[in-house]
Amino acid sequence: MRRPITPSLRSAVAPFIAMDVLSAAAELEKQGASIIHMEVGEPGAPTPRPAREAAMAALTQGRIGYTEALGRASLRARIARHYAESYQVEVAPSRIVVTTGSSAGFLLSFLALFDAGARVAIAAPGYPAYRNILDALGIACVTLETHAATRHVVTAAMIEAAHAQEKLDGVLLMSPANPSGTMMSAKALRDVCEVCDRLGIAFISDEIYHGLTYEEPAQTALAFSSSAIVVNSFSKYFCMTGWRIGWLVLPEDLVRPVERLQQSLAISVPFLSQIAAEAVFEARDELEAVRASYARNRAYLLQRLPRMGLGDFHPIDGAFYAYVDISRLTNDASDFCKRMLHEAGVAATPGLDFDRARGSQTMRLSFAGSEADVIEAVARMEAWLSRKG
Repeated sequence: MRRPITPSLRSAVAPFIAMDVLSAAAELEKQGASIIHMEVGEPGAPTPRPAREAAMAALTQGRIGYTEALGRASLRARIARHYAESYQVEVAPSRIVVTTGSSAGFLLSFLALFDAGARVAIAAPGYPAYRNILDALGIACVTLETHAATRHVVTAAMIEAAHAQEKLDGVLLMSPANPSGTMMSAKALRDVCEVCDRLGIAFISDEIYHGLTYEEPAQTALAFSSSAIVVNSFSKYFCMTGWRIGWLVLPEDLVRPVERLQQSLAISVPFLSQIAAEAVFEARDELEAVRASYARNRAYLLQRLPRMGLGDFHPIDGAFYAYVDISRLTNDASDFCKRMLHEAGVAATPGLDFDRARGSQTMRLSFAGSEADVIEAVARMEAWLSRKG
């Protein structure tokens, strides 16, 4: 008889519900169902041609090996150049660490900055993996609930008030945000950087959806603070989710601690992914065409969601999500999304993934797929809701 294995307490994190919905949708597809995927935040477009061609060319050379733990020097230099070109901010390549997606960036940042028992503030609604990783590391999450009065963004005043109540060691914010797409203004971001610097709070800025804005460009926290830690990735704007590659921009005194962690946790980021990532910067025309398709999907949803009685959603300034209030239809978003999947063939993520206190009355719709898919999803939702009466 095999002795049962007891999982660790740190492994008892909440599920990533969007991925559970994806699994349920895939199972229905195996059974022959037609499903429109609006549950996961993944670009529907392929990786741009220059990235694919660079990786294929590297494959013909035969040897695919380790790189430096911090990443290939040429890629780090190209990322630094990106900040000069896109934000007019000078960043030394020595401050850049290439990571296995933004997920590894968070893990490395948290391990380098915080010990068990530290207190880190995150926004609600917010990306669920933040809390799950922090929970697994024994770091306390402090929830900062956003509201319409502040356009659903965390303000410097909210951070200062939370810190006054009990000391904060860190703040982690995303702009444009997941699940909403709502973006902080440059002034709001500057104020957050200033209050964190003044109070000695580590500020981590998740900028993974930069490049995907529709009216105003996003600003980087690096424009306002040399102490800010920036997490970014090639997954969203650059359409490279499956390549699992991202980057960190760190203050100089954090580079060596992160390098030591990277050496042991990953050794290095996959060589081919680094080759492709460096080349993808030359695919701006392809990438802007993809962004334009998201803009058309966004405009379509802005027009059609209110017609379905789903007109209450957070400002969609960027990213490719609509975070929709469904309280007039249900108080159980999980059941609502499950029925919509099975009865209408549209996969969406219930808000509990992003806001444990208030998410039972919201759902997230991703419009990163094709325009045809978004149009078909809306038609299915309209028909389904009309049947529900």
